[in-house]
This record gives sequence, C-alpha cells and structure tokens, in this order.
Amino acid sequence: MIRFALASLALVALLAAACLAGGVWPVAALVYVTLFVALIDRLAARPAAAREGAGAERFARALTAALALAHVLLLGLGVWAVARAPWLGPGQAGCLAVALGLFMGQVSHPVAHELIHARARRLRRLGAAIYVSLLFGHHVSAHLRVHHVHVASARDPNSAALGVGFYRFWPRAWAGSFMAGLRAETAARRRAGGRRRGLHPYLGYCAGAALVLAVAGVLAGLRGVAVYLGLCAYAQMQILLADYVQHYGLRRHMGGDGRPEPVGARHGWNAPHRCSSALMLNAPRHSDHHCNPARAFPALRLDPARMPMLPHALPVMAAAALVPPLWRRMMDGRARRWSGADGGARGLPHPAAFARPAEGGRP
Repeated sequence: MIRFALASLALVALLAAACLAGGVWPVAALVYVTLFVALIDRLAARPAAAREGAGAERFARALTAALALAHVLLLGLGVWAVARAPWLGPGQAGCLAVALGLFMGQVSHPVAHELIHARARRLRRLGAAIYVSLLFGHHVSAHLRVHHVHVASARDPNSAALGVGFYRFWPRAWAGSFMAGLRAETAARRRAGGRRRGLHPYLGYCAGAALVLAVAGVLAGLRGVAVYLGLCAYAQMQILLADYVQHYGLRRHMGGDGRPEPVGARHGWNAPHRCSSALMLNAPRHSDHHCNPARAFPALRLDPARMPMLPHALPVMAAAALVPPLWRRMMDGRARRWSGADGGARGLPHPAAFARPAEGGRP
C-alpha cells in the first residue's frame, strides 16, 4: 500500500519545493505528473492486488486526511507563488500552474471523492470542503444523489452518450449536474420535512466559494484571484474529463417497467496501470467503486474479464478525449461491444447476472 503514499506525496513535495524555491522544481513537478507517470505506467501496466481489512481502511483514512491537508496548503501557497513569488519567471510560473492544476484534478479530486463516501460525517465534510475550495461544491450533491443513482443512463448528466464529444459534454455536464444536484437536495429536504435541520447544502457551497475567493484576494490581490479562478477551471475540467472517460458510451439496459438494471461491472471504464492508479488512489478502478461505493480505495478490485478496460492509462485517455476524432476511433467500437445486450464480443452474461445495487452516501 505504500505505493499510494509514495506516488501522491512525491508530487506534494515537488510542488512545495516549486512554490518555495523555484529553480528547476516547477519543471520537475510537471515532468513527474505527466511524463514520468506515463513512463512508469508503460513499464508496469499489470494491476496490483487489492488490499482489504481494517489495516487498509486505517491507511486509507490517514493518507486521504494527509492529502486533504496538503491540498489546502498547496492551493493557498500555489496561488500566492504563481501570482507573486519573485523567484518564479513566467515560464516557471506557467509550469507550476499547470502542475498544480493537474494535482488538483488527479489527486485532490480522488481524495475528496474518497472522503465524501466515508462513513464519518467529519470526513464527508472534509471532502465537501475540498470541492468547495475548487468552486465545485455542487459536485458533492450531484455525485452522491444523481451520479450514483442514475449512472450509465440518460438521467445522469455526467454519463456521456456514445458519439458525444467532450467539448459538447463539458458545459452540459457542468450545468446539468448543478441543476440535478440542486433538485435532488431540495427533494430530499422536502421528504425529510422537519427532521432535516440547517442550511440547504447549496447555500453552503456558495458561501464557501465566496469565502475562498476572498482569501485568494487577500493572499495575492486581483492577480491571485485570477490565478485561483484559472486553477479551479482547470481542475473542474479534469474532474469532468474523468467522468467523461470513465462512463463514455456505456448504458444500463432498461427493463419492461422502464427502470434501468442495477449498476454492474460493465458500467464503468477501468485501467490497470500501477503508477497512475497509485497517484489517483485507484480511481481507474471505477467499476468496483460503483458496485461498492463504501469500499476503501486500497480494496477496490479489478477484473478485466468482466469490466470494460481502457486501451491506455486514465490520464492518457483523458488527453485523447481532448481530440474527439481520435477519441471516437479509440473508443466507439469498444463501447458498442460492451453495451451489447448479449455481452458483446466477449460472450459475457447479461449484466443483471452479477450487478449489485449502488449504495448512497451523505456529505
């Protein structure tokens, strides 16, 4: 399990050095999160074994808490450094900004995602705070109340249909998930009646966003606010890229009653590559997460025989999605085979044979 800590905390250390010292460190951080991870993925594409038990759960809680703290520190330090650090030239500041954005999208997002599924309320709130700090607080409600309920169906804004390019998906998913999450939270509060106290979660998301914007202004003025908004936009794009890649073209079959089959192993794309999986806390093991949302990330399983597999590592496929013709050549045929009612070219059993219903969560 140490690979998760080594992969993620190495990037934290490189980014901290880049913010505080400049020099070669901004380039080193960017090379690490892009070329180095891709190279190790090429050399070690076989999946690591899942680790279960109380020890794995304690490790997962400790690492996600440490990375959540690192996210807060790096976000503030990074905004200040990119906007004002005198030891960073334009090229160094640009490399640092891109590396920070990749950290927010590829590490902070999986950390927050893990936390909002946690059993303890304080951990769920910590995960929500990370998304709020990225001006993406509504993702908490949309993910738990909409995505996990309606994934791989037309009712989920974050499940891309076959043939939809990322640039068409991006704005529709952002706005659609915002509104769907708002409707779901409002409906849940209405059903709860007087039993649910406190502010509507969306008020908290908006108030938190205003607070963090103000902090960015105090740290580095208007330039700091501009840097912060750019980092948030880049991180949000990566979060939606992950949703796009991990569910593209996969659909649950509809029953005679008009309801979709239970969520199963066939309804998410996966990747076995060790380095990017370690860096992203096993986020590429997406099918098992949807079948078992409460399972800690070290325990997530991978079964290539019955789970759709991406042709390359998740970060590589996210880059490919930015070129829609290339993406469709790589993925459309695979998506059609996995969405076939008879199991496609692999001759798999119907998904209902091994599907398990998704579990919910509450921030």
